[in-house]
Amino acid sequence: MTKTFQPGRLDVAAFAQGQAAVEGCDSLQKYERLALDLRALEPDSMVKWQARGEHRTAADGSVRPALHLRAEADLPLTCQRCMGPMTAPVRIDRHFVFVPDEAAAAALDDESEDDVLELTPALDLHALIEDELLMALPLVPRHETCPGEVRLSARDEGFGADKPNPFAALAALKERKPD
Repeated sequence: MTKTFQPGRLDVAAFAQGQAAVEGCDSLQKYERLALDLRALEPDSMVKWQARGEHRTAADGSVRPALHLRAEADLPLTCQRCMGPMTAPVRIDRHFVFVPDEAAAAALDDESEDDVLELTPALDLHALIEDELLMALPLVPRHETCPGEVRLSARDEGFGADKPNPFAALAALKERKPD
């Protein structure tokens, strides 16, 4: 009998033991925290992902339950140079090793090339995917070459032309002779 695994409540130990795999294609709208950082989402904006259970050797030499996660999405962002729309392709290919508790995760994390997480009875794979997509966002999204002219000044035509000199009143006082 083949066990069915639910991405919302993934038993990582059993998933790794069975060397199971799950995959999906979700709307970006499902990832609410990610959507806050994105430009207006199109209904057909998708995240394609797959996860495979395995065992990996941790940095301390022990064999641990692990998860290999791949995800890809074309994220609609705002170019910070021209302020126009742009699409940033994001690709994730990461391994996660699971240890019994947070203290063990902290101890192994600095030494490990893989991410080290605490083994929980029900991992929310969608939350993990969202976390990885958020961390993969470019810090300053921008086009290699902006499609239109980049405006380098915020000054408008005629800016300040009609305003009097703010020090004119002081000049008038200085010119005024005492009585």
